[in-house]
Amino acid sequence: MGRRNFLIEGLSGTGKTAVCDELQRRGYHAIHGDRELAYRGDPETGAPRDGSAHEHHVWNVEKVRALVADQAEPATFFCGGSRNFSKFIDLFDAVFVLRVDLDTLHRRLDARPDAEWGGGKPTERERIVEWHRTNGDVPPEGTLIDATAPIEDVVDDILRRCAAHA
Repeated sequence: MGRRNFLIEGLSGTGKTAVCDELQRRGYHAIHGDRELAYRGDPETGAPRDGSAHEHHVWNVEKVRALVADQAEPATFFCGGSRNFSKFIDLFDAVFVLRVDLDTLHRRLDARPDAEWGGGKPTERERIVEWHRTNGDVPPEGTLIDATAPIEDVVDDILRRCAAHA
């Protein structure tokens, strides 16, 4: 959808949804990947799978490719996490990985309703904290963005970095 395409990734609780909402509020074309592209599937093959395992939270690769190929917008931001990002990461002009300190991560997870993924469930929280410690479960080649700042400042930082990639 964009002549330039950007991926905004990060662990649960780092602010991907808030960044997407703020980009949309400012008039940018931003896609909530976790809502619009995600399904439960095998990260390698894409075959649908039953269950709710985090490891099977993948994006529809063909849909991502089609959206990137559409040049109608000057820029498109794909916001969310997927376990198959390696299948389409090469399509993006830049990849940004939102990062917060451990205290902020815990506060954000505490504030989530139980119905949302990671909403304070001990098993999920342990996994998220481990990924935070190891920088696991996110694209290693992404540019780190300090997402502890107010959301407006986080988006300003991302937009400055996008301009630098022009």
